[in-house]
Amino acid sequence: MTHVAVRAKWRPEAIAISLGRLVRQSNPERSSSMRLPTLQTLAAPGLLAALLASMPASGPAAAAPRPHAGQQKPVPSAGTQEAAQSEDAIVAVVNGSIITRRDIDNRSRLFALSTGLPMNDDVQARLRPQITRQLIDEKLRMQEIQSRRIVITPEQIAAAIADIEKRNNMKPNALRDHLQQDGVSLTTLIDQIRVQLGWTHVLREQLGERARIGNNDIKQRDAALKREVGQPEYSVSEIFIPVDDPKHSQEALSFAQTVIKQLHDGAPFPIVAAQFSQAQTALEGGSLGWVQADELDPSVLDIVKQMPTGAISNPIRVAGGYDVVTLLGKREIGREIATILNLRQAFIPFTTALNPQAPTTQQQQALARAEAISKNAHSCADIETANAANGSTRAANPGDVRTDRLNPQMRAVVEPLKPGQSTRPLVSTDGIAIIMVCARDTRNLSDQTPDEIADQLLNERVEQVSRQINRDLHRRASIDMRTAS
Repeated sequence: MTHVAVRAKWRPEAIAISLGRLVRQSNPERSSSMRLPTLQTLAAPGLLAALLASMPASGPAAAAPRPHAGQQKPVPSAGTQEAAQSEDAIVAVVNGSIITRRDIDNRSRLFALSTGLPMNDDVQARLRPQITRQLIDEKLRMQEIQSRRIVITPEQIAAAIADIEKRNNMKPNALRDHLQQDGVSLTTLIDQIRVQLGWTHVLREQLGERARIGNNDIKQRDAALKREVGQPEYSVSEIFIPVDDPKHSQEALSFAQTVIKQLHDGAPFPIVAAQFSQAQTALEGGSLGWVQADELDPSVLDIVKQMPTGAISNPIRVAGGYDVVTLLGKREIGREIATILNLRQAFIPFTTALNPQAPTTQQQQALARAEAISKNAHSCADIETANAANGSTRAANPGDVRTDRLNPQMRAVVEPLKPGQSTRPLVSTDGIAIIMVCARDTRNLSDQTPDEIADQLLNERVEQVSRQINRDLHRRASIDMRTAS
């Protein structure tokens, strides 16, 4: 597949926050899900940074502590020994760096946690071949990062984890606790983040001066877009599953079918793409952005033309592997008119889940406060103040929202509102929201600013360079597969 128009910026974009359970994500190319960032420049939380600094950079977990003097060393049972030997079995050796069964199983559990996938033995067995290939690619990337003397500091990783927590409305260190509860080593997530951050530095170095997009480049692309007014364009996200060896084609297809089942069961597409897509677009939840017909593989285009918005394809055989795509939207170039709402929300959380038949005293008090806010708030500043007074558990500003991307219930609630007018209290199981329209604007969303064109051109170059380096790394690598994965 020709991977162009990739939305993989150097720094993570602001993430739109959903308005309770009634609002669909306003921008299908953004997600508040637990996805890994491309590059972080945030200040690191001190406690988490200190924790990370004490952890190994990669590889097997630290050795268990020795027993104290006089303490009898426990003797493992035969079953325990066999399980440990199985977990420590070497699956692959990549330029002298090993991948064990434990590494693969840990990544499987992280995938399960991210998607809500129940990890029974059958599903785990089907995931192992693809996860093994992903870990091989990550080993190669990490070796390239190290050969270039690129150092990813504990502070950068801490900032990345803090950003994941923030995007998911989690308290500091909640992600670590969540992983621990589900039997996932924090090192597994840290290693993945370290590779992704380091790989961004590799691409930046490799691009060099080509990362500079000149005014002439922008003018040429703008002129080309104007010549294409009226042509169809598609907003597409992908999960690309490579087939490096034809002998593994059936395994890749089986894995793709497992992924599709989880997507149909509700696993968020951006999360699955971030975990398992082998295209550079994985860093942006699989998003290709808006692409034209000639930018898609013909096999993909044939399917996309027939897909309704929101649908997920079956595995599509393309050059180098399989693609699973979802269609986020269709438009004609230069002719996408949309109504944009600028909103604010105040959210009052419940301390326990709501039972409508038996609301608690705290929930009744929350409703009284919400009714007062709805009645007395006359500006978006009032809503922001109210949200802060109630703990700011959700961002007051969810970002600009397209009315056609709201679900029918929320659209019916906010469309009639005039600027400065708020909704009645909107009750969900976890709290009460009051939403106000600050401004309403009609825009032609097909018009691209020079900055947006520059981003698009840059990311096309990023994708091209990433694929070239990957091919070179595999061509030069010594990869020894030891046991069945």
